[in-house]
Amino acid sequence: MPRYRLTLEYDGGPYKGFQAQGDLPTIQASIERAVKAFCGETLRLQAAGRTDTGVHATGQVIHVDLEKDWPAEVVRNALNAHLVPEPIVVLEAAVAEGDWHARFSAKERRYLYRILNRPSPPALDQGRVWHFRKPLDAEAMHQAAQVLVGHHDFTTFRDLQCQAKSPMKTLDLAAVRRAGDYVLLEFASRSFLHRQVRSMTGTLAEVGVGRWTAADVEAALAARDRRACGPVAPAEGLYLTGVSY
Repeated sequence: MPRYRLTLEYDGGPYKGFQAQGDLPTIQASIERAVKAFCGETLRLQAAGRTDTGVHATGQVIHVDLEKDWPAEVVRNALNAHLVPEPIVVLEAAVAEGDWHARFSAKERRYLYRILNRPSPPALDQGRVWHFRKPLDAEAMHQAAQVLVGHHDFTTFRDLQCQAKSPMKTLDLAAVRRAGDYVLLEFASRSFLHRQVRSMTGTLAEVGVGRWTAADVEAALAARDRRACGPVAPAEGLYLTGVSY
């Protein structure tokens, strides 16, 4: 039974997150329906990560096990045809080797958070950025983000409903930069806690407007208390951009 590795791009706005949830619209449910329409198989796919409601992806990775040995490009093209007109596409498809697994073989996941930082709201980027009117100091945000890099107890930046066994995570990258009217935040780790990226982003935005300092972020991390977290950034600015294996 061949295993296919698929890289996805999607707009999470119309969906109740990635993971299948009964009759609710989800990314997983849509892809599994496309598989059934393509080859008649009912299956449960595996994903590198389960994005929340409203979160997007430019590099989500999943796998499906199919009974027939199809050429990878046939699988890609057929799924894309059956996903029309939904905002989900298969960018790449390949036959996986050995015991490769979309979730368990992953060594690093990368996220991008996009903030549109200007007085006027977005026209083309509606639902795809966090519109933040007050000026943000991206350099101050970047410096404050460095206190989060490394192996820490991230309880402060962990959603109360998080099901992870431990709050201990190693954050490999936290970078903030300005690109015109946009402030872009990049994070990389082997794995993240539920809403960790959005929690860190909202806290760093407090630094950007001058309400917090890097020392305040460090104190919040050390508190290991969810109540010490800043505001949680909205889902629409967040993108899963890639998974390394």
